Amino acid sequence: MDWLMTNAIAALLLPPGIVLLVLLVALVLAWRRPLAAWKPLLLAFLLLYALSTPFLGRTLLHILEPAYANPAADPSGQAIVVLGGGTYFSAPEYGGDTVKARVLERLRYAAQLHRALQKPIMVTGGAPQGNPTPEAQLMRDVLQRDFQVPVEWVEESSGNTRENARASFLKLNAAGVRRIYLVTHAWHMPRAKLSFKSTGFTVIPAPTGYATNFELTALDFLPSANALVDSARFLHEVVGLCWYYIRILIGI
Repeated sequence: MDWLMTNAIAALLLPPGIVLLVLLVALVLAWRRPLAAWKPLLLAFLLLYALSTPFLGRTLLHILEPAYANPAADPSGQAIVVLGGGTYFSAPEYGGDTVKARVLERLRYAAQLHRALQKPIMVTGGAPQGNPTPEAQLMRDVLQRDFQVPVEWVEESSGNTRENARASFLKLNAAGVRRIYLVTHAWHMPRAKLSFKSTGFTVIPAPTGYATNFELTALDFLPSANALVDSARFLHEVVGLCWYYIRILIGI
């Protein structure tokens, strides 16, 4: 229920939900005060256009993304921790649940790091929607079956990034592991790093999935559904970072 409520609120406050709320205000004003409705209408239009352009979506993600430094150049880490990012439910081509595409990106990079460093791997991710197979089990299966990479630890009780960190610390600290390579998307790394450092880990960032582009063209200033997703992702991470900082400060 907590996962459902949190994501429902986020859906209303992030694009396109926030744009629809502005349009709703405009509709109410148009009914009661027609001349005043043009302001929220204009605001909704500008918000939707700007947040839908690949140029702005990519620029916003760049704000979050750390400068890349090859984690394999630092051999001091004791384990590789890979964060989950969603389940592809009832995948017909695979005969059941498996990981989403963005999780596959993380697993691919974790496999590369493992081959370069020969460090053990932990996968972390639960089943916040109540599905029968936790995400970490699916991640383990993909790593072992598709990448021929062994998985040492499976953390399957967490429902968000902060819970990933806490549950992972319980398992790894018991095994004497405190210094980790943290694998997640570059835009998610600030919130993930904050969460894992606050639990007691020393974190070597191992980001993947940077927002890159071949060259700037006129298409970068035309609306795109994918760009709107990138803008929403940025705002989600900013809100999440603020909330995590508050929780750390007040100790919850």
